[in-house]
Amino acid sequence: MKKPELLCTAASMDELIEVIDAGADAVNIGHEQYGLRVAGNFSLDEIREAVEEAHKRNARLYVSVNAVLHNEDLTELPAYLQALWQMDVDAVVFGDPAVVMTARQVAPDLPLHWNAEVLTTNYETINYWGRKGATRAYLARELNIDAIVEIKEHAEVEIQVQVHGMTCIFHSRRDLVTNYEKFQGKEGGNAGKERSLFVTEEKREDLQYPVFEDRNGTHIMSAEDICLLENLDELLEAEIDSLKIDGVMKDTDYNIKVVSVYRRAIDACFENPDSYAEIAEQLLEEIEQIQPKNRVLTTGFLFKEQVY
Repeated sequence: MKKPELLCTAASMDELIEVIDAGADAVNIGHEQYGLRVAGNFSLDEIREAVEEAHKRNARLYVSVNAVLHNEDLTELPAYLQALWQMDVDAVVFGDPAVVMTARQVAPDLPLHWNAEVLTTNYETINYWGRKGATRAYLARELNIDAIVEIKEHAEVEIQVQVHGMTCIFHSRRDLVTNYEKFQGKEGGNAGKERSLFVTEEKREDLQYPVFEDRNGTHIMSAEDICLLENLDELLEAEIDSLKIDGVMKDTDYNIKVVSVYRRAIDACFENPDSYAEIAEQLLEEIEQIQPKNRVLTTGFLFKEQVY
């Protein structure tokens, strides 16, 4: 059994440093011009500083370039990828083949992690992208534990699984909130994360689905947070390479605490797997104490079948 990487997102330079100090082995950042649902917008100068701060602390720095790209996005893409390559980022997270094609031309040694959301559901497709240059694949959050284990057994690249945080359940390139406000006769403001907008279901008004807009369109997020803490031993036994905490729309204090708990969980499970169940129960209580009251912790699809 090998110890997996613990990865977390960061919305600012301060948060990046603090989650690394709390136990993260790697941090994922980006800018909404090229990355989907990034926690914060990092300019190239800030990314350069982030690389230096991460490497100074023996951590890795990944940059998301996984937006749905259109023709007009391709003009600046070569220069952006080349800049990331030259500043020595540890990997670029991509979903669009245009990133692979462009990287081959301007940044041939740039490591690539494939994250195409719901498309990463079988090992043959993952291995296809591995042969095209990807070194890691982020698995779809809709997979159960059996599918995850089977993919890992057949994968030719590293495998990453989200273990904590909210997930996206709907994405549209349209500015749905702004258009709705204009329909109501309102001016239509910026529907960013800070507005704390949400939608509910008619028969389940207790569930709140956060919604925000950025330059990539409208995003509706899950009403619950994934928390696989109690099942971490199964992922370690399967030798999953990277475990991701998605801290989008959470404050820094929350993310620091969650990283700290998962750091201790991974270390404890690795050192004494037979007693992990008891340790996990105690650590879960720590997360429950800081968990927002309106967001239930769930194991997601880990033990159920997704029907598309």
